[in-house]
Amino acid sequence: LPDFEDDLDPQTLRTAIGWSLAYFDRVPAERVFSLGAIEVTAETLKASLVHSLKLLEENRLNADSVAQSFDVYCTGDEKSTDLSLVTGYYEPVLDGRVERQEEFIYPLYGMPPDLLTVELASFDPVRFPRERLVGRVQGNRVVPYFSRAEIDGQRKLEQYGCELAWLKDPVDVFFLQVQGSGVIRLCDGHFVRIGYAGANGRPYRSIGKVLIDRGEMSAEEMSLQSLRTYLRNHPESRDEVMRHNESYVFFRWVENGPVGSLNVPLTAGRSIATDPRYCPGGALAYLQTMKPQIDESGQVRGWEPLRRWVVSQDTGGAIKGPGRVDLFCGTGDQAEGIAGHLRHPGRLCFLVKKGENRNELK
Repeated sequence: LPDFEDDLDPQTLRTAIGWSLAYFDRVPAERVFSLGAIEVTAETLKASLVHSLKLLEENRLNADSVAQSFDVYCTGDEKSTDLSLVTGYYEPVLDGRVERQEEFIYPLYGMPPDLLTVELASFDPVRFPRERLVGRVQGNRVVPYFSRAEIDGQRKLEQYGCELAWLKDPVDVFFLQVQGSGVIRLCDGHFVRIGYAGANGRPYRSIGKVLIDRGEMSAEEMSLQSLRTYLRNHPESRDEVMRHNESYVFFRWVENGPVGSLNVPLTAGRSIATDPRYCPGGALAYLQTMKPQIDESGQVRGWEPLRRWVVSQDTGGAIKGPGRVDLFCGTGDQAEGIAGHLRHPGRLCFLVKKGENRNELK
């Protein structure tokens, strides 16, 4: 087992656990969640959180107490090549307007009224227990929803008037969709927060991989910052590159946030996004990886260990597979500096309280 040392303050962990407990308060106790090859109930996950919080308050959330109280499920081990890939995301702060004006001409859309979701479990819960389709009705058929090229290039959503805000840079719109939430600075100096509401159901594709495959930059050079710089320096190919990623995110206004997929606020440094097909939402886990040391110019000057308790409270279009972890790094430029460069192997371990029910997946 890891040593379970923690490099952040206990209060942020209390906050993150508290939000997960609030989530489980509104979830049926019998609801099941996947954890690798087993299923665990909401009741089990909540009991695990309650006990971990008790240990935290007693200053006993350590290796000895964890070994006595919990079963631990990890993605690989320190000698395995099958480790997690840990990346980071953040909440950008961007200038914007709630009405189109002057150079603010690139929209952030709310959920369009013609988008529909088909829960396949309602048709065949055995074959499709957690799968869904997103599309629209065309005649008497359900067809895939509009792609990024159709929405941005052909303005397919203009007829609905579902624009929430306007930015002045299409690259900012693209990366705001990748991050899933953001803060908009209005002309009067006020700040408003925007959060994830849904997506068009199209597959997420990495535009960084496209540029690497084309020889435009190397994998070692790739970061959020270098990718943004490339797009701004190549306006002639910018739209074509961005439209390679057909996934398109829609937003909503939020009061407190940023808000993750569990509809609870995320905690900087503690909340992670995982794939719910393998990792249970709301659950406590322990993360081991390396984090970048960022200098005043935003450059990486070195790497240092990251060892901390985290809580699975979000999902993401690019977060697919049992070994993918996306760490929420916070809001603003400093968080961007860390999140933009964080891409490192790691290890993620989930806790399930001993004696609680769990079932093998069939």
